[in-house]
Amino acid sequence: MAGSSFGELFRITNFGESHGPAIGCVIDGCPPGMALAESDIQPELDRRRPGTSRHVTQRNEADAVEILSGVYEGKTTGTPICLLIRNTDQRSKDYGNIVQTFRPGHADYSYFQKYGLRDPRGGGRSSARLTAPMVGAGAVAKKWLKQKFGTSFTGWMTQIGEIEIPFEGEQHIAGNPFFAANASDIARLEAYMDELRKAGDSCGARLFVAARNVPVGLGEPLFDKLDADIAYAMMGINAVKGVEIGSGFGAVTEHGSEHGDELTPAGFASNHAGGMLGGISSGQDVVVSLAIKPTSSIRLPRRSIDRSGAATVVETHGRHDPCVGIRAVPIAEAML
Repeated sequence: MAGSSFGELFRITNFGESHGPAIGCVIDGCPPGMALAESDIQPELDRRRPGTSRHVTQRNEADAVEILSGVYEGKTTGTPICLLIRNTDQRSKDYGNIVQTFRPGHADYSYFQKYGLRDPRGGGRSSARLTAPMVGAGAVAKKWLKQKFGTSFTGWMTQIGEIEIPFEGEQHIAGNPFFAANASDIARLEAYMDELRKAGDSCGARLFVAARNVPVGLGEPLFDKLDADIAYAMMGINAVKGVEIGSGFGAVTEHGSEHGDELTPAGFASNHAGGMLGGISSGQDVVVSLAIKPTSSIRLPRRSIDRSGAATVVETHGRHDPCVGIRAVPIAEAML
């Protein structure tokens, strides 16, 4: 199965399955001499891990990372770094009823048609659990970029289902389970999620993520544009169905007199372009918005077919996020 590696100069090869013994990645291209330990990576994994609130899957995984190679006496050697995260709370029996059927909205059908077999336990290779190694690799990249350029990454949720979340300050992001830059609407968001979970349904979300102190000149003309690479990265995240750079689709209703970011001796007057011009970083903040689809695994009966093509009804049991967007902010930061 191809398509498990991402990046060129800093290349990540992702491995494992949702209910296998472990998941992880190999990082190739990390420069030598950077201090690196599990303690640099674990905080990012803790932000993404399941079971952190009643609003996400209750799968109880510590997501404890182990560095197996590429570090000697506390510093990177320039050789491949292998990160391992052991799976400890699989409940494969929850998926026994879907072995012969296909869950609507999931990769079950397309995987089976392409490969002739599939791992039904938690989605196997198509599971969002495979984003954990990418968050681990992102923590390594974040540390190097911070030391080299002062670059930082921040994301937050701007909408969950029908509810738009007003921005009140980035200081609120770590203080609620939704990664919302908001303090006044959290009770309303919790009530919304409780109602959705009781109904056995799910919802989508919209996220915002920004990179600050980005060097000027990243990206190449035409097909290696920075925004094209970012869109490719973001669409590699499970459940992402839309990516916007800067004004995104809002540019449709903007006039040229508004959208074109004027330059002044003090810098750009606005950032409708999202931090890049002609696919090359301008030195402004790189800003990206993501649309996350509703979780496909829901308790409500859904029409489907079995392997023979006969009509059937599927009800998905097990532990699932009513909104996968809640835990996607650290993933989006890592991929950016």
